[in-house]
Amino acid sequence: MDRILQAAKAIALARRNHAPLAALERPPMDEAEGYQVQRALHDLLLAHAGPLVGYKIGCTSQVMQDYIGIPHPCGGGVFQKGVHDSGAKLAASNYVRVGVECEIAVRLKRDLAASEAPFTAEWVGEAVEAYHPAIEIVDDRYVKWETMGAPTLIADDFFAAGCVLGPSVPRSSVPDLKAVKGRAIVNGEEVSQGTGADVLGHPHNALAWLANHLAAEGKGLHAGQLVLTGSLVKTLWLKAGDKVRMELDGLGVVEVEFT
Repeated sequence: MDRILQAAKAIALARRNHAPLAALERPPMDEAEGYQVQRALHDLLLAHAGPLVGYKIGCTSQVMQDYIGIPHPCGGGVFQKGVHDSGAKLAASNYVRVGVECEIAVRLKRDLAASEAPFTAEWVGEAVEAYHPAIEIVDDRYVKWETMGAPTLIADDFFAAGCVLGPSVPRSSVPDLKAVKGRAIVNGEEVSQGTGADVLGHPHNALAWLANHLAAEGKGLHAGQLVLTGSLVKTLWLKAGDKVRMELDGLGVVEVEFT
């Protein structure tokens, strides 16, 4: 079997079974191969997770790069069945080890085609229709993630497990995203905070990174797609019964409970 497909099938099986993934028998050799496995994985997940509706960007802040040990952003897929509205109650048992991150999500109003690259923050900002306060749901679905290596983490969508979205805010009404303060509140207690500037200096810088990353593979972003631009805070790991509230100044509030 093709080594790319073999790795993708192993990851897909673990994800469908909510089983911790051990080291792959034939892991991707570098990050480029990791993204090849990721594309094969997306094809395998469609029947289980629904269509790909957007992307998440990981490792966009210094705190997350230090935490994961990867000095640059990484991308992963977001699937329809993983997107929830604020107030959702989700079963913790649907994850291996569930965590959350505080994010600014964007919804695109126009395509960003590969032929238009290279993209700048200003360019991609003009393509945004609206923003959402967002909770990215992440899943530590590994026997020991610290030993998996960046190529395998990338192949497995870089911990992505969905998101929870608050109401949309039209682009004309958003505050200065760089200055937006986000607060992470777990069970009524504020546990972390950050600002939009912590996301590569500005969330639009992260969006431009993703557009350029996809363009290098001959792929584009499309109108209506959702992009999670990166966490303002370090990942918060949770347990069943935890209630999470993220407050983003000028963008609103988003909540989720893990039962």
